[in-house]
Amino acid sequence: MASLGLHPLQYARTRVRRWMEARLPPSDSLALTQRNVYILPTRAGWMLLLTLVVLLLAAINYQINLGYLLTFMLAGAAAVGMYSCHNNLRGLQLHLQPPAPVFAGQALPLRIQLGQGGKASRYGIALALADSQDDAWVDVPAQGSASVQLAWPARQRGLQPSPTLRVQTHYPLGHFRVWALWRPASTILVYPQPEVNPPPLPVASPTAGSDAATSSHAASGEFDGVRPYRRGDAMKQIVWKKMAKSDALVSRDSQQLHSSQLWLDYQQTGAAMDKEARLARLTAWVLAAHAQDVHYGLRLPGQELGLGSGTAQRDRCLQALALA
Repeated sequence: MASLGLHPLQYARTRVRRWMEARLPPSDSLALTQRNVYILPTRAGWMLLLTLVVLLLAAINYQINLGYLLTFMLAGAAAVGMYSCHNNLRGLQLHLQPPAPVFAGQALPLRIQLGQGGKASRYGIALALADSQDDAWVDVPAQGSASVQLAWPARQRGLQPSPTLRVQTHYPLGHFRVWALWRPASTILVYPQPEVNPPPLPVASPTAGSDAATSSHAASGEFDGVRPYRRGDAMKQIVWKKMAKSDALVSRDSQQLHSSQLWLDYQQTGAAMDKEARLARLTAWVLAAHAQDVHYGLRLPGQELGLGSGTAQRDRCLQALALA
């Protein structure tokens, strides 16, 4: 326990929460019912209970009828508040939208849709990561829906499970806390974090029958295969760096660029670097090659992705790097 650096009470709560999480069936949709919604008094609720006990003892000791009346009125209000608080959460439908891939070190937005078919609005609904106190509050209208977005920090590359979520409410009096835990089934693909200042792209080799001069690139990593600007060329085809030097509009020649073979090889990243640093450099190279709209392939230990271009090729390479 001491090795965890937690207070004994906090340690006990963590153990209980993990035990509850292990019993939850993974699902991207959750219906809150009396079987998976829990209720306990808050600190204010325990103080109210203590106050009622003191009032009841004083009324019994001094035989004060108004004391009995006040005690039972407060106890009745607390009982109605307990029912209203539990009913405020019961009956909600929660759905997690499929999470998009994200790079390590970024915050992944988790979008959750809340809906209900009841005739009464639900107020003060809070959602958060199970191990976080940063709640996002929302009200769900009667027979309507609302959406909430949570931020999950993606710290490690790879295929990660969705974090356990917590939904709770203290409405209407704050004397009770009603909550439920939710373990979504979706997995999150986390790409490696790209290197901040990567070296230029490797030299591309010409294919058979192509001119080697058109497939080489400058030291800056920008390919030399260009042609004069033609009306209708897309903005991303214009080589702005060359325009700044020569004051002439030139566009990338896709025929020349596709006649070269640019291979992003794991073995070319540097033998002195560890695995994560190599993957970070390859990630930066994939993004640079995609930005330049060139044909490229990826070679990893035991895996090779053929030449291609466009968004599909970029996503395939990033997925391979994430799972390497």
